[in-house]
Amino acid sequence: MKNLEVIIGGAAGEGSKKAGLLIAKLFNSHGLRVFIHEDYQSVIKGGQNFSHISVSTQERNAISEKVDFLLALNKDVILKQKEKLKEDGVLMYDCSMEESDFCTQKTIKVSLSDIVNEAGGIPLMKNTALVASFSKAMGMKWEDVEKVLRKELPVETDKNIEVAKIAYEKTEKAKEIEKSDDELLPLFSGNEAVALGAIDAGLETYIAYPMTPSTGILAFLSNVNGIRTFQPESEIAVINMAMGASYTGRRTMVGTSGGGFALMTEGVSMSSQAEIPLAIAMSQRMGPASGVPTYQSQGDLLFTLNSGHGDMLRFVVLPGDADEAYYLSGKALNIAWKYQMPSIILLDKEVSENTYEFQKKEEVKKEDFIKGVEDGNYQRYDGEDISPMLFPGGEEVVKATSYENDKKGVATEDAKEIAAMQKKRIRKHEKLKEELKDMETVKVHKEGSTALVFWGSTKGAILEAAKDLDVKLVQIMVAQPFPEEKLKKNLEGSQKVISVEQNSTGQMSKVLRENGINVDEKILKHDGRPFFVEELRREIEEKL
Repeated sequence: MKNLEVIIGGAAGEGSKKAGLLIAKLFNSHGLRVFIHEDYQSVIKGGQNFSHISVSTQERNAISEKVDFLLALNKDVILKQKEKLKEDGVLMYDCSMEESDFCTQKTIKVSLSDIVNEAGGIPLMKNTALVASFSKAMGMKWEDVEKVLRKELPVETDKNIEVAKIAYEKTEKAKEIEKSDDELLPLFSGNEAVALGAIDAGLETYIAYPMTPSTGILAFLSNVNGIRTFQPESEIAVINMAMGASYTGRRTMVGTSGGGFALMTEGVSMSSQAEIPLAIAMSQRMGPASGVPTYQSQGDLLFTLNSGHGDMLRFVVLPGDADEAYYLSGKALNIAWKYQMPSIILLDKEVSENTYEFQKKEEVKKEDFIKGVEDGNYQRYDGEDISPMLFPGGEEVVKATSYENDKKGVATEDAKEIAAMQKKRIRKHEKLKEELKDMETVKVHKEGSTALVFWGSTKGAILEAAKDLDVKLVQIMVAQPFPEEKLKKNLEGSQKVISVEQNSTGQMSKVLRENGINVDEKILKHDGRPFFVEELRREIEEKL
């Protein structure tokens, strides 16, 4: 089957996101590969939200400019999205709408309101009716549709099934879908994958103030047995509570976006100074200030790499899909505890909230840290590079301080002791760099004469757009400590280096130049939307 692109949309409160997930689950149950891009406005009711589902027989984490089906829960969706329909695309909508402005060649009319009323349902169930009608149009068998709906609609299940059955029977079949023998893979958002990776790395506590697009991590973990979740009154409270939890020995993570992270940065600095493990899921959205809070950007890279004051380093990872979010989240939590430092999972809105087929390509396991010895001589900041850790409650006194300190943790202003502790932390970071030599901090997906360098969620569109072009695809997985040697080695011999980013200033280009890597061209997008495959291909061909 060729790629199939579907948009289903409606106002906030009409259930278009749930309907999009149901459609993806239906295709997934037939062994097909699916990906969902979510587009929604910062409103509780009204506006226009839609899910763009990409379906294929092969892995494809990107979307196209044009779609095969447009499923509309209201007229506004049709008027705003109809230009995305292919010439032979199909519009599916409630036939109670006026038709004068639609101007599409192929339509499938469904009496959504009448169907819901016939079943004695509520207006929200129109999304169930539309999904069921679409499944019939695609040639899916009722028993397969019912199985998915029963599993995915735990509230008012029987009534939803009744609505779906009526809608299914009143719709004509337009296509014939075939099942694939491929392995059925679970569907997870990037946020959910972050949570799963942290759990496998030993996460015990998650603390966050809800902030789009990271809120899904809190929502997911709040339903996981054995994980304690807290929602304090502010991001400042979040970071301080997290350090307190880590100080007492609980593996802790926090989540936020740019504005919330701005409030946390003094705590990030204290984490480095006090050597308190701190893992942060930081999901970018479009700024500055409140910006466009529910839309995409990669505008916080430089901010993240320079967060906190003073001479300090962080471990910063850059996942590009759900599998990478899982693995790098676990790695970040483990590194935070092994090296007693701030670790940041730098996500973006697309990675956080889009839905992927989760393959779990790399396993995450909990890694241990250097434990102190309770012998009456414990010194919290002893050691050549990494300090031995104990926690309050035993026989030893366990210090934690934001002030420069001696090995016992006593504040000091002595020049020799200050220099000694600064050098000790530098040696710790050098040890981390050595460990990272065995990690895939730079990933090469394809060889070619011109190098495209990218990071984060641009991965999906780049892999698709550059399939048959003479380009080398180089993904940066770790931003700090920066993998300078690996990157330079992988870029050797490239005729040209092009940086692909979703910001207006080319922030990764600046990081590359700081590390002695020249960037010849930039492909930038900064309208809050992701790269479409065809759009990115045109940009690449123009630069080539």
